Amino acid sequence: MSQMMQMYRQVGPEQFSAMIGQVAPYFASIAPTFVELRPGYAEVTFAKRREVLNHIGTVHAIALCNAAELAAGTMTDVSIPAGRRWIPRGMTVEYLAKADGDIRAVADGGAVDWSAEGDLKVPVLAYVGDKLVFRAEITMYVSQA
Repeated sequence: MSQMMQMYRQVGPEQFSAMIGQVAPYFASIAPTFVELRPGYAEVTFAKRREVLNHIGTVHAIALCNAAELAAGTMTDVSIPAGRRWIPRGMTVEYLAKADGDIRAVADGGAVDWSAEGDLKVPVLAYVGDKLVFRAEITMYVSQA
């Protein structure tokens, strides 16, 4: 079990959410809340508030990217075998609708071969309620530690 998964289980989602900004300070900019984290799946939410808005009053594209990278990265960390490490190598995104409310970002790695090394494609979808507003594919480079 990864150290991140151990920490998540020990302290619970609320405290883990607060701690993640200490580990990677930029993630604190969206004030994320983890709903769930387990191998192959991560779900993160953040509120629509002034700090994450663009000039038209919707959630900024980069805030969506930030949530996508957080969900994909934490999921990758808890999904890869022991003795491996990862780093994001690239991200392809699509903005599908106005993000005009609180955001729920879901990284579902059920179709990812976590035993593989090299470039792994991690899908992330973001929603406002049930409305799909954003889609990302994040390339994670996985190698021996």
